[in-house]
Amino acid sequence: MDMLRVPMSKRSYSNLSRRALLVAAGSSVFAAALPGLATGATQEQTRLSVSDAHRGALSQDLLLLDIRTPGEWAQTGLPEGGQPLDMQRPDFLQALDQLTDGDTSAPIALICATGGRSGWLSRQLKARGYSRIIDVPEGMFGSSAGPGWIRTGLPVVTL
Repeated sequence: MDMLRVPMSKRSYSNLSRRALLVAAGSSVFAAALPGLATGATQEQTRLSVSDAHRGALSQDLLLLDIRTPGEWAQTGLPEGGQPLDMQRPDFLQALDQLTDGDTSAPIALICATGGRSGWLSRQLKARGYSRIIDVPEGMFGSSAGPGWIRTGLPVVTL
């Protein structure tokens, strides 16, 4: 997949106190943990737990994309409510455009095996202009972010 590298914006935080930055960061983390915020996701609110991603997908408040490979889907199944879209497909961006009807502001949650690929792809898609990309960092198998879809006991479907 041909992804562009866009440098991070240069912001000056020198006028803010360390305490103000910590309070702002803590508030963002707290807000990201609240269920039901996927529909109002912004660049700052970029992560969801597997349970919140599941609820959002079932309520159609977001598009949950399983970006793993077909072999991985065959081994574990897909997260219930999720759509398979292998991030290694040469036409990944075109397929994503079809799923979202070209809406780069549609809320899209990305899940992979353990959060590595979804985190990377989240950054890449944001750089491409997608404004409501949400990472599900637990992944299917769990990570330092949490136990993951399977160990949480959330339903999976087979292809």
